[in-house]
Amino acid sequence: MKTSPEELQRRADAYREHGTLVKAAAALGIKKSALHDSIKRAAEVGMLGTKPVLPGFRISQITNTPNGDFIQQKPEKGEEFEVPAGHTVKGVSALVDAEGRTIQQWVKTRNDGQDQASALAAAVEAFKDEIPRAAPTAVPEHTIADLLNQYTITDHHLGALAWNEETGAGDYDLRIGEQLVIDWFAAAIAQSPPAERAVFAQLGDFLHYDSFKSVTPEHQHQLDSDSRYPKMVRAAIRIVRAVIAMLLRKHKYLDVVMCDANHDPAGEVWLREMLAAFYDQEPRVKVDTNPGTYSVIEHGDVSLFYHHGHRRGTKNVDSILVGKFRKIYGRTQFSYAHTGHKHSDELRTTDLMKVEQHETLAAPDAYGSNWLSGRSAKVITYHKDFGEDGRVTLSAARVMGAAKMTAANDNVPAEQKRVA
Repeated sequence: MKTSPEELQRRADAYREHGTLVKAAAALGIKKSALHDSIKRAAEVGMLGTKPVLPGFRISQITNTPNGDFIQQKPEKGEEFEVPAGHTVKGVSALVDAEGRTIQQWVKTRNDGQDQASALAAAVEAFKDEIPRAAPTAVPEHTIADLLNQYTITDHHLGALAWNEETGAGDYDLRIGEQLVIDWFAAAIAQSPPAERAVFAQLGDFLHYDSFKSVTPEHQHQLDSDSRYPKMVRAAIRIVRAVIAMLLRKHKYLDVVMCDANHDPAGEVWLREMLAAFYDQEPRVKVDTNPGTYSVIEHGDVSLFYHHGHRRGTKNVDSILVGKFRKIYGRTQFSYAHTGHKHSDELRTTDLMKVEQHETLAAPDAYGSNWLSGRSAKVITYHKDFGEDGRVTLSAARVMGAAKMTAANDNVPAEQKRVA
């Protein structure tokens, strides 16, 4: 029941007379909690005057009248608002009056994935001294000094799950993904020329998801997942170490690019930093630790640009690459940009460069199977004076051969599965 103004005034007078809630409540014959609520209300409407000011309240207005001063108290304002650590402001909501004037505002924040990635990078940096280093390996006896082989893979989605019966495009899980990429590199290296320099161009989305939840980091889209996150991490590390070892047996120098992407932005950070630390005593390996979204490598008169494709596509990525790397672009005659993201091949020649979008080796999951594309990856050879000098394209079917790999969720006899 709402307390009448007369009763509210009686309770306020009792509180001012006795000085404490306990004594005033006893004198009034009511509970302390009931009196406490009444006193808060009395303070808000100015019945308490200036003495005492209720704890947690402030004097908001003093009105002079012929009958005396009318004092109004309101709840004390809080501390100055600060955006919580790891968050950014994503919007402001406002309560306004009939004339559009602001009465109250709410600041809305969201967790900032970039801050998470930066924190993770800092953690990896702190542990670098404890990471065992790779010992230098023997240099191959014969390489061609003018050539660079770019081994291009993208959207491998380790940890994704695909069921051939549902998608019609092949089974896929963590075990298949690991075996497939190792087999592809073995075949691709064997068929490529002995270039002195190589680029391991991993264009992003190497991992299917980026945390213990199988969702996309930015939009929280639910994903078809096969495995646990620690198993994905271990598989990713095994793969890149095996691939780098194979490439060093073929080539004298190796550049490693791990592009920022939408499925695994933090994963690409720890991959880059871990690899840089692991190979810091191997002078033949250079890992690009650029934390930005765009990367570049210069090879004589050739500039090679890399971007996953989630921020800029084939139609407009060229301009931002030129803007970001204008010095390198300006001193090279042949420029090539490489992207992924859409799981399909596209080659576009612009006024600035050739822009190529690459398809993936991975089998599409249920969502991805709504679009049709091939499954392959390429080795593109560049001559330092003349630009592109040849390419090798190997499909997933060619690499997997006659042995059909089935996903772990398919209940088939063990002897029908390919052993990794």
